[in-house]
Amino acid sequence: MSKSEEQRHPLPPFTRESAIEKVRLAENGWNGRNAEKVSLAYSENTQWRNRSEFISGREEAKRFLERKWAKELDYRLIKELWAFEENRIAVRYAYEWHDDSGNWFRSYGNENWEFNENGLMTNRFAALNDVPISESERLFHWPLGIRPDDHPGLSELGL
Repeated sequence: MSKSEEQRHPLPPFTRESAIEKVRLAENGWNGRNAEKVSLAYSENTQWRNRSEFISGREEAKRFLERKWAKELDYRLIKELWAFEENRIAVRYAYEWHDDSGNWFRSYGNENWEFNENGLMTNRFAALNDVPISESERLFHWPLGIRPDDHPGLSELGL
């Protein structure tokens, strides 16, 4: 399959079930913290707004993710479907991480995603904020990597 024919299932138009699957696949990818692999979920010409950064293209997205995970240590993320329609999905999420000085944070955010017909994300608009927390306030305690299926989601954790 050539690059122009890349596909990332599930494909739009989304059903509730396929939108939930797409969100969990994105969460799993980001929890894996492999910028090269994660970047392949985005179209070559993807456009992002993440906090104050404006990212254009898959290569810029990959470099952004490399910087992100070099700074945000022991990163653990939970995403939850908020809404969907046709080729768009809205999610809310929270993730926990610490900096190189051992200061812990929980970052809360919302994202709006738009996908092309091949299921690659063409637009990602993220709004988020960081809240300092103590290590004892952490709620995400699985081993680094994919969140186990039996770990509570955001709603179950009251977030």
